[in-house]
Amino acid sequence: MKITLQELIRCLPVGQVFGDAGRRISNIRSDSRRVEEGDLFVALRGTAVDGHDYVEKALENGAAAVVCERIPEGLAGRAAFVVVPDAADALGLLLDSRYDRPSTRLTLVGVTGTNGKTTVATLLYDLFRKLGYRTGLFSTVCNYIDGEAVPATHTTPDPVTLHALLARMVQAGCQYAFMEVSSHALDQRRISGLTFAGGIFTNLTRDHLDYHHTVENYLKAKKRFFDLLPAGAFALTNADDKSGAVMLQNTAARKLTYSLRTPVDFKGKIIESHFEGAELWIDGREVHVALAGRFNAYNLLAVYGAARALGRTAEEALVALSLLRPVAGRFETLPAPEGFTAIVDYAHTPDALVNVLNGIREALNGKGRILTVVGAGGNRDRGKRPLMAREACRLSDLVILTSDNPRFEEPDAIIAEMAAGLTPNDLRRTLCIADRAQAIKTAAQLARKGDVLLVAGKGHEDYQEIKGVKYPFDDREVLKQLFQ
Repeated sequence: MKITLQELIRCLPVGQVFGDAGRRISNIRSDSRRVEEGDLFVALRGTAVDGHDYVEKALENGAAAVVCERIPEGLAGRAAFVVVPDAADALGLLLDSRYDRPSTRLTLVGVTGTNGKTTVATLLYDLFRKLGYRTGLFSTVCNYIDGEAVPATHTTPDPVTLHALLARMVQAGCQYAFMEVSSHALDQRRISGLTFAGGIFTNLTRDHLDYHHTVENYLKAKKRFFDLLPAGAFALTNADDKSGAVMLQNTAARKLTYSLRTPVDFKGKIIESHFEGAELWIDGREVHVALAGRFNAYNLLAVYGAARALGRTAEEALVALSLLRPVAGRFETLPAPEGFTAIVDYAHTPDALVNVLNGIREALNGKGRILTVVGAGGNRDRGKRPLMAREACRLSDLVILTSDNPRFEEPDAIIAEMAAGLTPNDLRRTLCIADRAQAIKTAAQLARKGDVLLVAGKGHEDYQEIKGVKYPFDDREVLKQLFQ
């Protein structure tokens, strides 16, 4: 359905219009290559390219109007131009208006933090479906419109895809939607225009410094999400993380906390942990869950707290919690015929690696060795590479450093930067094998009955990115073939 530019831009708080505001608009685009006759093109300033450089291309493809922060030289008069202070914010508001404000027609909850976003968002999606609600999910692994899978390319989709998916969720009758909110998405205003009923903070450790440059900038990006929550929403944070209180400093939302250490709104305790799951004590009740490790206890507490904040009773939340299963590629166990256990996990930061390895150590209770296969992504934060290798060696009996997604770097160079963080004693327990499949195979050959083999870094991913090409590769499939 077409709408005039004048009608469409009423949602913008400010903007100067140059040209005919009566032009009728078909669709809203932020990619000049996808612009068709009658579309509105929004020129975004990206980290690598500036959309203002592609306005002429959008006009050639038939754009009827352009929203931008400045009119490129020589293009005035070729279309209607709307000049705004922040085109990214404007894009979100325009899409929200165009799709009839979908985020206000269901209950939308965002999950942010360094680790645990995928698990918490996915478990909430599973929990509310088990409670009988139609539910949507925006996730690193896959997006879902209730039971319909929609492939994911980013942790948080681009604004055009995001609002369109949200509108489809509303059309499908979804009453709830849970979304991973990445620091990139927050910094790039990808969630602009959305109305959240709640926000969840998991934790904050070093990550994405190739983009944010400093931990302070990274923290500020996360905090911005809570600063923008409306008064009617809830803000649920991890009280055991030092950044948890920071997230709540300026929020207008109802403040809630969860913890394994101190009395808070939602208190938990680990009674027993093993590879098949754990026994937890949550709000005075014992519950068996199928997710192992202290880090998953935190994830489950966040899920429980959010369910309670959304009006579910303690009993129905705990019953549903006991039925949940691990998320793909997150502490995913594969028993080997040789009697050892293989675990595939997405851990790709030092802290995430520590969490997973500590979870394994707790479950092993000194009755087996830990063999870890781990790499680091190329063209990303180089500073975390030696830290990851150091933590892997500190908590493992044998480590194999290998390739992850090298992207446009050389795998051997990445491995060398990881190994630079190791002591001579660490190096005696470390192998360097650039071929990831061979590294996994070698570790499996070295594993004995009762051991645990952790393959970390890629988790659910079914590809390996090398020189701009994504080649089929799945840690889980490599292990399954070895076990056959």
